[in-house]
Amino acid sequence: MIQAVIFDMDGVLIDSEGVYLNYQLAFARTKNPAVTMEQLYPMVGATKKDSWEVVERAVNNGQTWEELRSEFRKKDIYEEIDYRKLYRKEATEVLNTLKSEGYKLALASSTHLELVERVLVENGIRDLFETVVSGNQFKKSKPDPEIYLHTASCLGVKPEECLAVEDSTIGITAAHRAGMKIAAVIDERYGFDQSLADYRLPRVKDVLEVVKQA
Repeated sequence: MIQAVIFDMDGVLIDSEGVYLNYQLAFARTKNPAVTMEQLYPMVGATKKDSWEVVERAVNNGQTWEELRSEFRKKDIYEEIDYRKLYRKEATEVLNTLKSEGYKLALASSTHLELVERVLVENGIRDLFETVVSGNQFKKSKPDPEIYLHTASCLGVKPEECLAVEDSTIGITAAHRAGMKIAAVIDERYGFDQSLADYRLPRVKDVLEVVKQA
């Protein structure tokens, strides 16, 4: 029986992945105009090393992923983004309902903790989560299961008592390896493989029905 629901952030609570990819594509094309958006899709949900190795391969100009990422980060794109516009407002109702029904709530994101906290605070949902975990806290993040195993431990529940709400192949794989039930928010834009998910949801709001079945 499900005792806790663990949410990913990017692509689940906020529709941010396409915004980030547009910035990354524009940067990559300053290095190699032939880079396509499709080449960068594997960046979605990945750790900084894995995602920027995707850029390194796509650009193929002799620069390392560290050099490319360092150059990209000279411009703080996050300060330009209004996360209130990217927020899926239905999530507030979902979180409040789950909380009122006694489920423990956590967030497990590959995004660095400072930005995660900012997004949650700006959208007025930080206090709904008992635990907020960032992939930067671990040597290996998604698809390694450690982030999910750690989050379950923080909540005081077993992995099999958790429902993970994800979207990307990498995130779904991490939750699967952790032994959790998985609800995947359907997104056809980035070529995600969601075959390991137990449920596929058209909307985040559908979590309210799935959690009773899981």
